[in-house]
Amino acid sequence: MAQAAFREAGSGPTVACFHSNASHGGQWRSLMDLLAGRYRVVAIDSYGSGKSPDWPSPTEITLADEVAFAEPILAGAPPIHLVGHSYGGAVALCAALQHPERYASLVLYEPTLFALVDRLHPAPNGTEGIKAAVAQAADCLARGDQDGAGRAFIDYWMGAGNWDRLPAERRAPMAASIANVRRWAHALVTDPVSPDALRALHIPVLLLTGNRSPASAHAVVRALQGLLPDVRTIELPELGHMAPVSHPQPVNAEIERFLDGLSRG
Repeated sequence: MAQAAFREAGSGPTVACFHSNASHGGQWRSLMDLLAGRYRVVAIDSYGSGKSPDWPSPTEITLADEVAFAEPILAGAPPIHLVGHSYGGAVALCAALQHPERYASLVLYEPTLFALVDRLHPAPNGTEGIKAAVAQAADCLARGDQDGAGRAFIDYWMGAGNWDRLPAERRAPMAASIANVRRWAHALVTDPVSPDALRALHIPVLLLTGNRSPASAHAVVRALQGLLPDVRTIELPELGHMAPVSHPQPVNAEIERFLDGLSRG
């Protein structure tokens, strides 16, 4: 079975990090630098990202498939702290629900688990914008327009015009990755996450969100706030959904503060 590629630095308790869509484990480089003096930080490349092999289907995958891909890394000596952003946050949460005994804590920056919102609340429920963006991106892909797919997806998360402002050398690899948008959406809108399982997840959770993020991200955060029994939520001012990439310093500072607080007991 194929295994996930990963980067690692430091020694001590393990902090395993999962990245967002159209990214790779390198997005956590500054967090690795910050924590490596006290923790072993592992940044995992999901299927088709960074140096990891691709998944065979362009249209379907499950969060459990992503967790199984990272299993050889996550099966190390506990306790492990999980960190995830966006799609990676949904993967990290799925991992914690599968084996809660392994994990000391969970840090989530706007996990995009839209299936949870749909399960709890009938439409309209705040997820309409991302579903429309995914549909537009999928239509572009069907026409062979990777650039248009990238524009639909990235501009939804980062604001209109951001795709066109990216340098061409950054747009090309991101556009190639966004070819997988249909399978990401499949994972995030069909995952059978149980509200009861979330209520039973008794590990400390730090839930981070930006006040400039889209409605879909905030809808998931509100759902998790109402279910997780040991959760602390922090809203970061003037930041959006991609803050762990675009503004890592304030995000990393909150992660460091949370982890160090747990280690002090």
